Amino acid sequence: MNPSPTPGSPAPPTLTGSLQRLFSHVKVENLVAGLSGGVVSTLVLHPLDLVKIRFAVSDGLELRPKYSGILHCMRSIWHQEGLRGLYQGVTPNIWGAGASWGLYFFFYNAIKAYRKEGRQTELSAREHLVSAATAGALTLCLTNPIWVTKTRLVLQYNTDQKQYKGMMDALVKIYTHEGIAGLYRGFVPGLFGTSHGALQFMAYEELKRDYNKYRKMQSDAKLVCMNTSCFDSSLNLPNV
Repeated sequence: MNPSPTPGSPAPPTLTGSLQRLFSHVKVENLVAGLSGGVVSTLVLHPLDLVKIRFAVSDGLELRPKYSGILHCMRSIWHQEGLRGLYQGVTPNIWGAGASWGLYFFFYNAIKAYRKEGRQTELSAREHLVSAATAGALTLCLTNPIWVTKTRLVLQYNTDQKQYKGMMDALVKIYTHEGIAGLYRGFVPGLFGTSHGALQFMAYEELKRDYNKYRKMQSDAKLVCMNTSCFDSSLNLPNV
C-alpha cells in the first residue's frame, strides 16, 4: 500500500508529469541548427567518408578494389564512376547526418534543461556526460537503419550490377530479406560509438564553464563577438 502524502507536501512525481516537464524544454531551433550543420558538413565531406569506409573493409578479397592511399582511392573512383561515384550513398548520409545532429542537439538540450530545472547549482561533469550519452542512444535508436543503408550503398563496387538502386530500395530490400534485425545491424557497437559525443560534450561544457568563470560571466551566458570585442548577451556589456 502506497503511503499517502502528508498535508502540504508536494505530490510525488509521476512518469507522465516527468515527460511533460521534459517536453516543455524542447526547442525546435536546436533541431533545425543541428540538422542544418549535419547536412552542410555531409555535402562537403562525403567523399572522405566514402574513402574511410572502403579502407575500413579492405580485407584483401578479390571482389574489392585495392587502394594504395587516399588520393589513389579518390582518383580510381573518379576515373571509374566520376563525381557520382564519389557521392555514392550521399542520400542516406545526408538524411542520417542531418537527423542525427538535429536529434542529438534536440534531445541533449532538452535533457540538460530538464535536469537543471529548479536548481541553483550547475550540472556536474557526470550529469553532462549522462545527458549526452542518453541523447546519443535515443538518436541512434531512430537513425540506425539509415546508417545501415548508407554503408551498404557505399560498398557497392560493381557499377553494372548494383544490388540497391537507392536509399528507399535498400531499406525495403533489407527489411524484406533480413527483417528489423537487418536494419539494426551494428546497433550495439554504435551505442559504444556514441561515447565519443558524450565525452566531447562533457569536455565542452566543463571548458565553457571554466572560461565563463575566468571572464566573470554567468555560466550559461552566450558570447556574441563583433570585430574584436565580445559581449555578454545577458548583460549587453562589453567584456574586457
